[in-house]
Amino acid sequence: EFQRKACLDNIKMIEIKLSQGAKPAHGGILPAAKVDANIAKIRGVEIGKDCISPPMHRAFSDPIGLMKFIQQLRQLCGGKPIGFKLCLGKHSEFMGICKAMLETGVTPDFITVDGAEGGTGAAPLEFSNRLGTPIREAIVFVHNCLVGINVRDKIRVIASAKVVTGFDIVDKIALGADMCNVARPMMFAIGCIQALRCNTNTCPTGVTTQDPRRVQALVVKAKCKHVFRFHQATMKSFLDMVGALGVSEPEQLQPQHIFRRIRQDIIENYAQIYHYLQPGELLSRKIPSSYAEDWQNASAARF
Repeated sequence: EFQRKACLDNIKMIEIKLSQGAKPAHGGILPAAKVDANIAKIRGVEIGKDCISPPMHRAFSDPIGLMKFIQQLRQLCGGKPIGFKLCLGKHSEFMGICKAMLETGVTPDFITVDGAEGGTGAAPLEFSNRLGTPIREAIVFVHNCLVGINVRDKIRVIASAKVVTGFDIVDKIALGADMCNVARPMMFAIGCIQALRCNTNTCPTGVTTQDPRRVQALVVKAKCKHVFRFHQATMKSFLDMVGALGVSEPEQLQPQHIFRRIRQDIIENYAQIYHYLQPGELLSRKIPSSYAEDWQNASAARF
């Protein structure tokens, strides 16, 4: 079934979701009220019954298993890009995935890094903005680990967490990301008011509901123009800032381009705030102290 759907022309890439910023350790819940005939057919589930996604995958239980699963999916989908998404938790666990890459020779095509700031209206309120690593620190860590094992050039890093403005994109790419996922502002562009009813089928603006009466509030022909214009304006703002920083291409953005106030009398750039590893540094005998213990505790055989 995966092969049949993954090989469709409109499927461009496959993402394995390990965790999400708003609700790490929780699976998704599609309540029975939203599972109509169309959704049931697409998802392969029963009409009118809760569709509960488990918080873990049955296909693998350790980093090596994840790499083998990536390889299996890559073969089944004809070589389309395969990656995974996670909200960074224990550093040693992600390093275990890095060790699995080295042991198996398999690397994902991309890694989507979701920050603790990431969100969904269906997330447990106690989890939102509390569990997981904030996006800036998470991007730096993931980028450093991939550089440290000499695979950064093979893997694209995607930042995903409250990316709204052109500056947010500049900020994430300067830190080490290759691109950004933008979800929240696109939802706003089609009318989301953050009513936090995503999982109840009672969304007042028709965005997250299958209720025929409520869906009428979402006029696709009109709202699609809002999304298009927002995207255009955001990208123009992003490129304007890239030029204002004195570089000709987004790929030339570096940590030293962004400054933050540390104290009332101290301002530092990201290169001064964050320590960036050199290529292959995690494979050397001189691993930085801030990474050494987690690297030692990391295992390709367990999360």
